[in-house]
Amino acid sequence: MFDYHIHSDFSADCNTPMEETVKSAVEKGVTEICFTEHIDYDYPDSSIVFEFNLEDYDQKLNEIKQNYQHQITLKKGIEIGVQPHLLKRYNDLLQNESFDFIICSMHTTDRKDLHSGSFFNNKTVDEAFLMYYEELLSCIKQFKNYNVLGHVDLVKRYATEKPSNDFHDVLTQIFKQVIADGKGIELNTSGFRYGLENGMPSVDILKLYKECGGEILTLGSDSHVSSTVAYQFNESIELLESIGFKYITTFEQQKPQFHPIDKVRKQNVK
Repeated sequence: MFDYHIHSDFSADCNTPMEETVKSAVEKGVTEICFTEHIDYDYPDSSIVFEFNLEDYDQKLNEIKQNYQHQITLKKGIEIGVQPHLLKRYNDLLQNESFDFIICSMHTTDRKDLHSGSFFNNKTVDEAFLMYYEELLSCIKQFKNYNVLGHVDLVKRYATEKPSNDFHDVLTQIFKQVIADGKGIELNTSGFRYGLENGMPSVDILKLYKECGGEILTLGSDSHVSSTVAYQFNESIELLESIGFKYITTFEQQKPQFHPIDKVRKQNVK
């Protein structure tokens, strides 16, 4: 069982020490986790700075790897928050650093953060969703230094109403670009914790990704506290299998490794 979206106190929005999360994962029977700490340059909320010391991160992770090497596999990851004007800066960063796994997420659109709701002002919900997806598409047409897209439909989490459109047309363009570039997406189970009916992306979008030929798919809890490691994983794996996905993907030095989903399903989280 693999959890490939986890934060520790290296992320500005998390206070959980790395070792505390590792202990929880071991207790639950999770065999591999990847810490994916936040870097969101130029985040529009000045009250939070999504940057951290990469040398300290590397040192701490290596220390815990050594201490838990016989109990769990730990991977070094990062979650970057893309914006169109930051792509060169992220490329420069990632050329000089080594990661097993890179999540490309979009937490802001039109230089406005999603969580405060300001992005949705002065536009209809359909206009907001379309702008979010079109900006994401624009970014991934130019930016290739990642492994999976994080929580593709994150905009749903912050919208106060549902759109009238499913946006499958622009999502199809996104997925065709992702697949052509040899990248993938994640199923982020935190959606359940935030009151959504599904993880992110929703079932219809997962099915669309499969129909487009998508195979690379990671599973992540987006955990910020130790108790939510591998949250809703048993149910999510059953869902993915019912859609027709054959593998759960992990990464080693950004190279995908495919694990038959029927074997993963047998390793239930406690």
